[in-house]
Amino acid sequence: MKRLYRVESEKKIAGICAGIGDMYDIDPNLVRVALVFLGVATLIWPVVVAYIAGWVLLPEKGELGQDESTNSDE
Repeated sequence: MKRLYRVESEKKIAGICAGIGDMYDIDPNLVRVALVFLGVATLIWPVVVAYIAGWVLLPEKGELGQDESTNSDE
């Protein structure tokens, strides 16, 4: 099962977009652009609140156990 986490090595602010990109195998910059568009469309505040909540609640990739951070899609 895939888990959402923050990625410290590719972070710009908290690593949330990099974690989402890593989880779905897409470029983190595309996730960042989508987040900006979503923020403009919702007048920023819902995106800011969700981002801060993710920053506080999501673990970093290094904090996960080795077996949890690997994908078992085989």
